[in-house]
Amino acid sequence: MRHLPVALIQERNQGGRDGNLRRIEERLREAAANGARLALLQELHNGPYFCQTQDTARFDLAEAIPGHSTELLGRLAAELELVIVASLFEKRAAGLYHNTAVALDSDGRIAGRYRKMHIPDDPGFNEKFYFTPGDSGFEPIDTSVGRLGVLVCWDQWYPEAARLMALAGAEMLIYPTAIGWSAEDDAAEQGRQLDAWRTVQRGHAVANALPVLVTNRVGHEPHPERPGEGIDFWGHSFVAGPQGEILAEAGTEPELLQLTLDLGRCEQVRRIWPFLRDRRIDAYGDLLRRYRS
Repeated sequence: MRHLPVALIQERNQGGRDGNLRRIEERLREAAANGARLALLQELHNGPYFCQTQDTARFDLAEAIPGHSTELLGRLAAELELVIVASLFEKRAAGLYHNTAVALDSDGRIAGRYRKMHIPDDPGFNEKFYFTPGDSGFEPIDTSVGRLGVLVCWDQWYPEAARLMALAGAEMLIYPTAIGWSAEDDAAEQGRQLDAWRTVQRGHAVANALPVLVTNRVGHEPHPERPGEGIDFWGHSFVAGPQGEILAEAGTEPELLQLTLDLGRCEQVRRIWPFLRDRRIDAYGDLLRRYRS
């Protein structure tokens, strides 16, 4: 049996890049002292969620990979013997930017990256203005703690993304996330959204018999142009097991969520629920169509 101590770092924005990275370092050191070997950070953790508006000046926040953040986190990964999944605004070239997750292995090197494939464009989430869709497909990242199926936020609503990671041998599904409510959402709507978000990802765990690890940010982030408006990031970072069971869940405040995963259970679950065996791959061709009219 393989047991993997993991840590999910759920935080509020600390201001700029340096403040956020200082807070992340504190949390990583705490996680490592508690025995973690894999640590997950939330989506775009270096600053505020800047996609509430369309502002070309925000492109100045992007950085190269490798770059400042990966060098700092890589040094910490090597010192703490910890695999770290980070989430950065990547400048690939002038005018070409991605929302990119990076896995730093426990020796400090960049083990791999995943560029967010599904890009939302909703009120308050103007990501298509900033991010080019990823072009490297759904490929797990090999690390010293296993094959990580790293995806990002909006990807978490798409069963195809989770399935393709599973089919490529991912041993777990990981989702750095930035999701919350707007001021217009009443309590009933907030409850429906949170329940849907949690449920769809638990479904990915069930359908693929893999653990799912989700790290969300918390706190109110005001709209840059409209006083009194903004996003309340709902937190609730969680880990689900291979049958969709909730193993641990955070609340709505900053939190270091830690537990030990039993990765050996995945094969046991697949033996009693052999979904991969029974897939009718000969009948799924229409999945490549946008819609069947």
